[in-house]
Amino acid sequence: MITSYITHPLCHDHFMGPDHPESPLRLDAIRARLALSGVLQQTMQSEAKPATAEQLARVHPQRHLSSLDRCVPEEGIILLDGDTLMNPASMDAARVAAGAVVRGVDQVYRGQADNVFCAVRPPGHHAEATDAMGFCFINNIAVGAAHAIARYGAERVAILDFDVHQCNGTVDIFKNHPNVLVCSSFQYPFYPWRYLRSQWHNIIDTPLPSGTDGPAFRRAVEDDWLPALHAFKPDIVLVSAGFDAHRSDPMADLCLEAADYHWVTHLAMEIAALYADNRLVSVLEGGYDMEALGLCAEAHVSALLGLPFKQ
Repeated sequence: MITSYITHPLCHDHFMGPDHPESPLRLDAIRARLALSGVLQQTMQSEAKPATAEQLARVHPQRHLSSLDRCVPEEGIILLDGDTLMNPASMDAARVAAGAVVRGVDQVYRGQADNVFCAVRPPGHHAEATDAMGFCFINNIAVGAAHAIARYGAERVAILDFDVHQCNGTVDIFKNHPNVLVCSSFQYPFYPWRYLRSQWHNIIDTPLPSGTDGPAFRRAVEDDWLPALHAFKPDIVLVSAGFDAHRSDPMADLCLEAADYHWVTHLAMEIAALYADNRLVSVLEGGYDMEALGLCAEAHVSALLGLPFKQ
């Protein structure tokens, strides 16, 4: 498999303070672990470009984007809500993060890569159409999905989200969308406290109680996601790759291991191989324990490369 690894230096410039868990150190932890294991050297590395105004406007109204731009401080850090903060580089980083997913979609449709991992931040899956929240400003995976539909005529886009938090932003943008299926596993009940129970046929929720371990997670995903995915037959598979359901992560109370991320990545790849000519694009969401984040990202990218899981 040809696996593309997309990132950008601007993603380090977004900073929400020394005590904030969504830190530039997250990308350093991922890159260091992938390089140490030799996995990074097996990928095709490239740099993201900022998403264009047209690409962003497919999922976020221009008035909302303009409002975010007006909030950007000239210096220092400001609060948008209790846990989402901006510094002068935040929106530039957010546009590059969304642009990475766009570039990934381009690469898989043009045959330049089989699959893609976008190591970018800020994350995106909590960003609703008109509301930045949960560390997120722009919904990166939604921008990529809309690009696949508009640029390549994708008729069936599957979004798989295994972050510990439910992807309320992705649900907000695509609920009842005829071309998009969203499958989301998450700790329940838990943040973001909205959209936790699906009312829409194209949203497949997999709520998991506190303490859920790997075997229970795997059974739930197989039971909930696989029937929907086989019925949907996606043209492309997009993955919101949050690693904060790992047992060591401080943000929540699920008990997954790195091996579970290798497994769920392989499951997504099997769907992509069956129906989407292997086209799969993944983007980083959560993951806040640096050691666990590196190990889980290694498991994820190893699976994308077709490598076995290493303990």
